[in-house]
Amino acid sequence: MMLKIESFTLGPLQTNAYLLRGEDEGRAVIIDPGMKPGPLLRKIEGLDIEAILLTHAHFDHIGGVDEIRKAKNCPVYVHPLESDWLTTPKLNGSLMWPEVGPPIATDPAEYDLAEGQKLRLIGHEFTVYHTPGHSPGSVSFLCGDDLFSGDVLFRLGVGRTDLAGGREADLYNSIRGKLYRLKDEVKVYPGHGPRTTIGFERANNPYVS
Repeated sequence: MMLKIESFTLGPLQTNAYLLRGEDEGRAVIIDPGMKPGPLLRKIEGLDIEAILLTHAHFDHIGGVDEIRKAKNCPVYVHPLESDWLTTPKLNGSLMWPEVGPPIATDPAEYDLAEGQKLRLIGHEFTVYHTPGHSPGSVSFLCGDDLFSGDVLFRLGVGRTDLAGGREADLYNSIRGKLYRLKDEVKVYPGHGPRTTIGFERANNPYVS
């Protein structure tokens, strides 16, 4: 069964939100509903949303959580190291850039994520990789040959490590020790910018070889 992936570039920081569907196209999963999620909300009007999966809890990735959760009555998953970030604007960074938007706070997540966890959603299995460095609770989701890397690995780039809880050594360990061990053909869907592949990044990324 192929995973159908649609991307939406949302909010002032151009965050990638992903809408995933399996064989039953009436059911879907959302990864990182970014700020100003109007286009995504319109797209999911007739869909059942099984889950909102968060790669991490920075404000530009969680801005649409409450609107979608209330509209679709769906659970939210986040790594426990960032569970407090959903409810606390100071932690999720939304107080740092008032020109971007108002403080963001949501209700707590319903479920925690953990390294190696297997989630069975929309007829597919998602494996959770804890990939800290950009933030302490950053995770990546692997479904078949599709990897959703959040702000850990980008096309020819990596996530910044100068925000709260970021650590450069952790980021490089996450990429080299976990993501670069995946197959070359694994497609990478990042939190910002265009998609890439593990093989291309392993060969060409100027930050992590």
